[in-house]
Amino acid sequence: MSDFNNGYARPLPQTADMSVDAGLRAFMLGVYNKLALGLVVAGVLAYVTGNVPAVQQLFFAATPDGRVGLTMLGMVVQFAPLVLLFGSMFFMKNPTAGGVNLLYWAVVASIGASLGLVFLIYTSSSVASTFFVTAAAFGALSLYGYTTRRDLGPLGTFLIMGVIGLIIASVVNMFVGSGTLGLIISAAGVLIFSALIAYDTQRLKMTYYALGGNQAALGVATGFGALSLFINFVNLFQFLLSFMGNRE
Repeated sequence: MSDFNNGYARPLPQTADMSVDAGLRAFMLGVYNKLALGLVVAGVLAYVTGNVPAVQQLFFAATPDGRVGLTMLGMVVQFAPLVLLFGSMFFMKNPTAGGVNLLYWAVVASIGASLGLVFLIYTSSSVASTFFVTAAAFGALSLYGYTTRRDLGPLGTFLIMGVIGLIIASVVNMFVGSGTLGLIISAAGVLIFSALIAYDTQRLKMTYYALGGNQAALGVATGFGALSLFINFVNLFQFLLSFMGNRE
């Protein structure tokens, strides 16, 4: 991905004129449509793996202490998105729209299947209410990123560092099992992924202007843009669920 940085063309060094542009609207609509369809597919898969007994048993199993654990297939699916994303960094040096679409739907399917776990931990009503809160927050944050004239670019490095810190802290808490640390991680996760939604939306706009109407490159950017926003949405949903969700 020599011409892209995490799936995007490199941001312009100066603030672009964010005037109304039919091409930009079409590009952003393509990203949001792909994102919306991805959320629908992920939601259906999560419901099936979390509520259909025959499928549920393939992915999840009760641990000796009564908690919900993962089967071998469940573990494979759980870590598949990370493998796919890291693998794409090495094998997609010159990405095509078709290749990025394949990556997008593979990540959507694996994340969707693994999200069935939330239906086993939280009540269906709290999962639904948290989803709608996440959708409302996502809409507001993405709108801010789309309309603001403030350059959000300098936030990028701090946000990536924040995500890495969240991953390390989450791994540590798997062994420590601290409720307080878990709450701190969840609060930080909400803040970091909220900021990432606005940041990535603005980066998408800058990408559109940087690519200058190159349709092949815009097709690739559409797929990577939907992928980034999908991951941001799912993470924000999960962190909010830790605060708002009522356990079974």
